Amino acid sequence: MPPQPPATDQPGLKGEVTVQEPSRAQRTIARRTAETRATIPDLELGAEVAVDAALALVRERGCSFTAVLVKACAAALRAHPHANAAYRDGHYELYSRVNIGVTVQTGEAYIAPTVLDADTKSLEQLTAELDTVSARARAGELTPPELAGATFTLTDFGQHGVSWASALITPPQAAALAAGTPRSVPRLRDGAITTGHLLSLTLAGDSRILFGARAAGFLAGVAAELERGPA
Repeated sequence: MPPQPPATDQPGLKGEVTVQEPSRAQRTIARRTAETRATIPDLELGAEVAVDAALALVRERGCSFTAVLVKACAAALRAHPHANAAYRDGHYELYSRVNIGVTVQTGEAYIAPTVLDADTKSLEQLTAELDTVSARARAGELTPPELAGATFTLTDFGQHGVSWASALITPPQAAALAAGTPRSVPRLRDGAITTGHLLSLTLAGDSRILFGARAAGFLAGVAAELERGPA
């Protein structure tokens, strides 16, 4: 018996079909996602981090948790230069400035305004800057220079209540980090059950430059900063 052709949907089987054209931002996201997956051999690592000290900073200093994440990433990037870098044309580019792109949702799309020299700024400065650029991003007021120059990308999914998410590298950067929502967990301490908070981190690294021990070392560096509370 000859092979049968694959079944096709009958007209109307899926109901009415509405065709939508993606916005310019959505087309950009689709293009960049495809480019990343097609051109970067990425390595993904994850970690569970105790963030009680980081949450205490939020309460005590009135800063945002995203600012704490930026501060922790900035310190780790300074200590691990191959994460603050790129692989280009068969060679490594290591950058002297730590510029972190922090993704912001604008409608159904995401953009990543750049926090320049993030390692030199206080938690209060980072919080104020992030509040300003986030508001400007949602209002569609960001200029191209404000979206340029990032050496690393951070996505804080905590505002969406997501406990874990994959990270997507922005070419030609060497790495990107995704953070979930801090969640309450029971802990045994000194024979008594207490409550602590854990955070899931996911690192995506370009395995041509940030591989093996380099990637693990950088992720451990971010975790250590968060566990002690980056000042």
